[in-house]
Amino acid sequence: MNEEMDHETWLIEAGDAVIQKKSQAGMSSLTSVERLIYCVWVADYSIRNAGDLMTAGDLYEPFYEEAVQFAKMLHLHSIKRSFSLPKQNFVQEYYTCFELICSELRSVYVIT
Repeated sequence: MNEEMDHETWLIEAGDAVIQKKSQAGMSSLTSVERLIYCVWVADYSIRNAGDLMTAGDLYEPFYEEAVQFAKMLHLHSIKRSFSLPKQNFVQEYYTCFELICSELRSVYVIT
């Protein structure tokens, strides 16, 4: 994978890999990092396509709480801090913290 790949493209590709694994083997087959990537992908998809988190809740209801849980477990402090915000604040600040969220995720996950 190209190290220079932008974060948005990376999240789409990582999210796709996780979604494929989830479809083939179920949610329980995902690692903690993959679960966190899925939660971030769900939030990103919803914000970019609808401008809010309503779609995210429809796609995967516990995405917000699980993002905090897995970020805490993986010691990813910026992600934990971002997903600990009230949802409205998270949406408003999403594009500002997106690069940092992806940088943290990329530091612990490699698409295979």
